Amino acid sequence: MVQRLLPRLMAALLAGLCVAPAAQAGLFDDEEARARINALRNETGSRLDKLEASARAQLELANQIEQLKAEIARLRGENEVLSNDLVNANKRQKDFYVDLDNRLRKIEAPAAAAPEAQPQAAPVAAADPAAESRDYEAALTQLRGGKYKEAAGSFIAFTRAYPSSSFLPSAHFWAASALYQQKDNVGAAEHYGKVASQWPEDSRAPDALLGLASTQQARNDNVGATRSLEKLISRYPSSSAAQIARQRLKK
Repeated sequence: MVQRLLPRLMAALLAGLCVAPAAQAGLFDDEEARARINALRNETGSRLDKLEASARAQLELANQIEQLKAEIARLRGENEVLSNDLVNANKRQKDFYVDLDNRLRKIEAPAAAAPEAQPQAAPVAAADPAAESRDYEAALTQLRGGKYKEAAGSFIAFTRAYPSSSFLPSAHFWAASALYQQKDNVGAAEHYGKVASQWPEDSRAPDALLGLASTQQARNDNVGATRSLEKLISRYPSSSAAQIARQRLKK
């Protein structure tokens, strides 16, 4: 009996031994698959996080670029406005000086003929008063037209040709203004200083001191500019030039 059962037991045992490894292999395959899936999920999540961070950085950079473009556009607009204001201010200043000169010439014109009645002024009277007026007007026309180089030369020539002219303070002043427009600060300072020192009672003396200070500032002579402005305020405290001088000293 035992001999008949033994072969059957051996067969069953062998069958069990074959089934166990197969079950274990199936179990190991599932765990490995899950591990790989989890690893793939982690890798995908990491890549998505990096892509999202990169997208946010690019969006932020794009926003910054747009802000910079807007700021550049705003600065350009302000620059255009300031440039336009400067052009208008220069034009208004030139028109103001020209109008002032025209008014003063009407007052000075009668005095230009006065030397003719004085014997000691005979050499000056020999110079045609009409030519004197014509030469002065020609130089003034050049200044009005913005021909500063020509105007400076004409006014300087006028001061030499008519050393006793009643227009002499004005001629020196306008020569200085024309030279200053050409950035010839040394030449401009010479003529501004001459007006301030030789004709302190002339209506242009305050503006001459203000112009002298401007030429000194342009040459980085801050000490000299300060002295000129203080002298202007001391001598002509009620003048419009003194008001400008006070503002400059505050700065």
